Amino acid sequence: MNDMDMMSSMKGLAGGVLIGLSAVMLMAFLGRIAGISGITRGALLESGPDRRWRLAFVLGLISGPLLLLLLNLDWGNVAASTDALIGNPTSGVLSMMFAGLLVGIGTGIGGGCTSGHGVCGIARLSPRSLVATVVFVTVAMLTVYVSQHLLGESP
Repeated sequence: MNDMDMMSSMKGLAGGVLIGLSAVMLMAFLGRIAGISGITRGALLESGPDRRWRLAFVLGLISGPLLLLLLNLDWGNVAASTDALIGNPTSGVLSMMFAGLLVGIGTGIGGGCTSGHGVCGIARLSPRSLVATVVFVTVAMLTVYVSQHLLGESP
């Protein structure tokens, strides 16, 4: 393993530890599951006492890449300059909006997303979360296969 691969592995490990730590802290301090889709929906559409921590959570998600951008650090899928986009778009805006809509519909049908089911639910040994995560990952793999091999789109 060369130095670049090692550095990439360490970044992945650090990110995984931070995701796990945030999920544990949210459960320990607020008794809540760190399901990003549910937290975001609640932050945008609901009112009441939970809205503040939900907004803080979403702002925390957004602030990480923005901080890297402001510090001019290139850590992978983060833009290295203020005039660049985060990552390179692989398709047009309409296609990305449609994909976002499908993800939103899927999280509604699945009762959550990969953070709630995949990170928190599997850690709690929830059979429902295990099934949901397998379905999410399978659909994602099929989507990549169809878009890359059958429709000929490239990343």
